[in-house]
Amino acid sequence: MAERASDRVLRLLGMVAYLDRTSGASVEQLAAQFGVSPDQVLADVETLWLTGTPGYQPYDLIDFDAFSLEQGMVTLTEARGMTRPLRLGAREAVALLAALRALAQDLGPALDDDRRAVLTSALTKVQAVTGPSAGPLDVQLQVTGDPHVQAALAQALATGRRLRLRYVNAADRTSEREVDPIRLVADDGGSYLLGWCLAAGAERLFRLDRVLDVAVLDVPADTHQVDARAEVFDPDPSGELVRLHLRSRARWIAESAPVEAVRNLPDGSFEVDLRVVSHTWIVQLLLGAAGDVLDVQPQSIALEVAATAQAALDAYEEQP
Repeated sequence: MAERASDRVLRLLGMVAYLDRTSGASVEQLAAQFGVSPDQVLADVETLWLTGTPGYQPYDLIDFDAFSLEQGMVTLTEARGMTRPLRLGAREAVALLAALRALAQDLGPALDDDRRAVLTSALTKVQAVTGPSAGPLDVQLQVTGDPHVQAALAQALATGRRLRLRYVNAADRTSEREVDPIRLVADDGGSYLLGWCLAAGAERLFRLDRVLDVAVLDVPADTHQVDARAEVFDPDPSGELVRLHLRSRARWIAESAPVEAVRNLPDGSFEVDLRVVSHTWIVQLLLGAAGDVLDVQPQSIALEVAATAQAALDAYEEQP
């Protein structure tokens, strides 16, 4: 899966902070620390070498020891203030406090002990430095899905109980399955339950707004070891390979969809490769970006999108 820009920025910042606390680290050590390949570490160093503060002269840039790098060691010689503690203004501190309170109120009961402890600690510290200006602050996190579903999930997570879900997937197929809940996951795209599906024998992500009904069973949920990237959706590698040629305005697809590869083209457009199991999903994606789609391979996908769009137009024209 192609890496999102936001994920790389976080790793780059973390790499600078990590190297600033050490006298140097091998390329292999950094690769293991940040879960990437040695080649990606070298690419990140090349990017950081061209990063700095306005002016962008040699002494304004983050710098490394070039001789050490030739020996396979990454040694930071100039951080350009990237490792100084962050100082928040009053408005920034209140915004951060609002986000932490929303998380604690709506997701706190469903978090595991370690994550809840981190959240509580951060909330206490930010609240202490914010002072009385945040006293009347009251916010709620918007979690997608039916309130009944949310309440049942919170109860199951808090009491360690198994769930029975009636769930509809992206292909509009409904199924019932028993799930051992692990934790709730939220991002800009929605809210999810990370759970162990007994039928699949593996961890699965369930979108809360696709849970049609849920029941908390009188059965203790088993403990399961899940992959560190279980919260990240990775498409089935056996799925059909689809290649899209898109205008630059559709860059959001490369940032939000689980793409395998991105190729930037000289005219500003780009191509992405995706693995597709459900045609319903790719058809919906292409209909939403239709004005920026330049080509679709295989052609059968393009014909399916065109047929779906035509059917929608025909249905619209039939309305009185």
